[in-house]
Amino acid sequence: MENLLLNIKIDVPAGCYLKHPESSALGKKILTHSIILINEIGFENFNFKKLGALIHSNESSIYRYFESKHKLLIYLTSWYWGWIEYQMVIETHSLTNDEDKLKKAIDVLTRETKEVAIYSHINKVLLTNIIINENSKSYLTKDVDAANKEGVFMPYKRVIKRLSGMITAYCPSYEYSLSLASTVVQGALHQQFVKAHFKTITNFDKTHTLSHFFTDIIIKTLQDGK
Repeated sequence: MENLLLNIKIDVPAGCYLKHPESSALGKKILTHSIILINEIGFENFNFKKLGALIHSNESSIYRYFESKHKLLIYLTSWYWGWIEYQMVIETHSLTNDEDKLKKAIDVLTRETKEVAIYSHINKVLLTNIIINENSKSYLTKDVDAANKEGVFMPYKRVIKRLSGMITAYCPSYEYSLSLASTVVQGALHQQFVKAHFKTITNFDKTHTLSHFFTDIIIKTLQDGK
């Protein structure tokens, strides 16, 4: 899969940035170290002054790429969902059975992230940790509707619609494919958060995985409607 992904560009909506960070060495450095720093100290404690000190660059140079730390977070979350979408597309492309496609998509959405060599300036493991802990902060704001009109959440919405399409292909009579798909996408993040921080209220361990849980929920729900 890595060889196929080498030529793929993760498309992030232009509304997330002022200057595309992938267009320069400094921009990529901002992405690399913002992921490291946010993962280490959390989004609330993160700011461009601290990031500038870490990368030995003026704070003003970061503002040439992102107008705020919130827009940077939206960029990172959009990149993540774009990455998830490409994995869903590539890993389901050769499958012809609708159930197999759906199960593979669920696996992509719920499995543990492992680092791969491609896009080496973005640590996918650390980015996944950020999404689990900080993703909701990208849209739980008063400006969410305006940001949505700018299209900055399109990668996230495409993942949900892609999963919804697979649900419908497997069970055309099911009426709530979008709601089920969005519940799975958000639920997977929430359960990973619970697994990491509230271990006494989860059943997940090395034997019981998120993939097993969500596959069980979806397939049993849809089989009732077949």
